[in-house]
Amino acid sequence: MKFAHIGDCHLGGWRQRELQELNMQYFKLAVDRILKEKVDFLLVTGDLFDSPYPPIDTLKEAFAEFRRIADAKIPAFIIAGSHDYSVSGKTFLDVLEKAGLCINASRYEERNGKIMLHPLICNGAAIYGYPGKKSSMEVEDVERLILQDSPGLFKILMLHTALEDAAPNLPAKLVNHTLLPKVDYVALSHLHIRYHKENRVYSGPIFPNNLSELVDLQGGSFYIFKDGKPNIILIQPHPVELIDLELSDSSIATEKILASIENRQVENAIVVIRLKGVLSQGKSADIDFQKIEEVLKQRGALVTVRSTTNLLFAEPEVRIDLGDAEKYEHSVISSFTEKNPSKFNELIEPLMRSLQAEQPEDETAVVFSSRLLSECRRVLSLEDAA
Repeated sequence: MKFAHIGDCHLGGWRQRELQELNMQYFKLAVDRILKEKVDFLLVTGDLFDSPYPPIDTLKEAFAEFRRIADAKIPAFIIAGSHDYSVSGKTFLDVLEKAGLCINASRYEERNGKIMLHPLICNGAAIYGYPGKKSSMEVEDVERLILQDSPGLFKILMLHTALEDAAPNLPAKLVNHTLLPKVDYVALSHLHIRYHKENRVYSGPIFPNNLSELVDLQGGSFYIFKDGKPNIILIQPHPVELIDLELSDSSIATEKILASIENRQVENAIVVIRLKGVLSQGKSADIDFQKIEEVLKQRGALVTVRSTTNLLFAEPEVRIDLGDAEKYEHSVISSFTEKNPSKFNELIEPLMRSLQAEQPEDETAVVFSSRLLSECRRVLSLEDAA
């Protein structure tokens, strides 16, 4: 028996266009290898897309890759992950299945307080699946799973969840692996780690999903089960070059970063600029990132990713009691309107209330932005003009 196990693809997940394209490129490289290996079937253990409603370009390319897999007569079994998951139960995974490009392995029913999984049979394997959900809501369900019997077959359980023994320090609900049904192979994703212990395997992401993962993982991975054991396949066509600097003065930061680049091998590389420290002078906006990226591009860098999260400012002399933030906010607005009289001042507070709206988990960024703009137009009485 020979099968491929991938997960945490998060197609369409990066905001930077270049990184979205790299994410898809790595996915295509994984498909190339899967086709070359001529596996009996493919397991996709959740988070194929980064949201239940991915961008149309991402969908087109993903569908094309699954068409290649289908044309090679390789059945693809899939479950939803915490990012694919939708409370409504409707996602583009359903569209993939209805197009005949994959098979949803989540077949189950409630029975006497347990959740019985029904198998899909393929090439001597009984494949069971249960989807991941938002906020680890699947954890309690996973510990109630039982299997419909499939004697004589190689049993595979597909899950998108976090196991205690794989991430003991994770501050979230975790699954005790000893409570899992007895199977020959547990195909896992969700933790974005490369992990193989006994019969439990986390595939790792096809492409790193954030800056820290770029540095730690240096690329993507998946597994191919053959010769009776899982074999890790690394996807690392481009090196990751880390520029890790501590700064205290932003006025000389640009020159310091450029100097550190001089002796780096950045051609065809993903360059990560990670800045930290306490700025005693200046602010992060003083750093000329455009110039830095232009220099890197001239030297052949593929893409530049930067983080200033740990670049802090010196302790301010004036302290604000955040517990009284609403009163402070009102005071600032009152002071501003007194000094700057205008008929538009009455719009300040309703506009601020509109901009404090939170994005629900199931709402895409596009829909949320549209709703936010619509509310602001209403406050400004521009809805008819829009």
